[in-house]
Amino acid sequence: MSVSQPVVPKPSAVARVGSRWYFVVTIATIGLFAWVPFVHAAVRLGRKSLYARAAVFGAAAAVMFTLLSLSPKDAAGHTVGTTGNLLTSVASVLGLVVVVVACVQQVKLRRQVLGLAPAEQGDPALAAALAARARRTEARKLVASDPLIARDLRIGRPDLPRNYDDGGLVDLNNAPAAVIASVCGLDAETAEAIVGIRVEVGGFAAVDDVGTVVPYAALDRVRDRAIVLPA
Repeated sequence: MSVSQPVVPKPSAVARVGSRWYFVVTIATIGLFAWVPFVHAAVRLGRKSLYARAAVFGAAAAVMFTLLSLSPKDAAGHTVGTTGNLLTSVASVLGLVVVVVACVQQVKLRRQVLGLAPAEQGDPALAAALAARARRTEARKLVASDPLIARDLRIGRPDLPRNYDDGGLVDLNNAPAAVIASVCGLDAETAEAIVGIRVEVGGFAAVDDVGTVVPYAALDRVRDRAIVLPA
């Protein structure tokens, strides 16, 4: 059973160009403000882990600033001496590393903020279960409003060829015992008892009519999966 994925609208060209400020800030400041885009993304996406990343880049910026501040300078503000050159070189290399690492991470982050890709991938099994539940709800509405169309679509009859996906329903008034047992998670004896009663009374008026033969523990499952169409 396939699960349709939501269509994610693409952002405008203006939004995409404007969002490149992530890279501009990171590169133009030689990594000193590389942490800023991560804070922005953390706020937009609601992901606390991004604050931790921002803290790492912030710490790197603090180290670079400290190294540059400690570098001996002359009256004109130019770095002088072996120590000054060494500290400046280390700060420059660190800045280059920060720029590269930050920009690589910001490529994916920018897409998530723009909505080009989902920020978090949900559990596919959960998504499938929720989608099936939504289809069952839709199918039940159709059963209630137009039972003739519901019958034509073979809602509740997974044993018959059909094109309509009802999300996993079974018609207690028309489906075979084996199908009722499979869909509702019942044992064969209980399913046969349901079929026996429906033959005896000429069909059920509501799903809860089978409550006398269905074990209490299975009632919720039956209510979730069963419908009754005219026999």
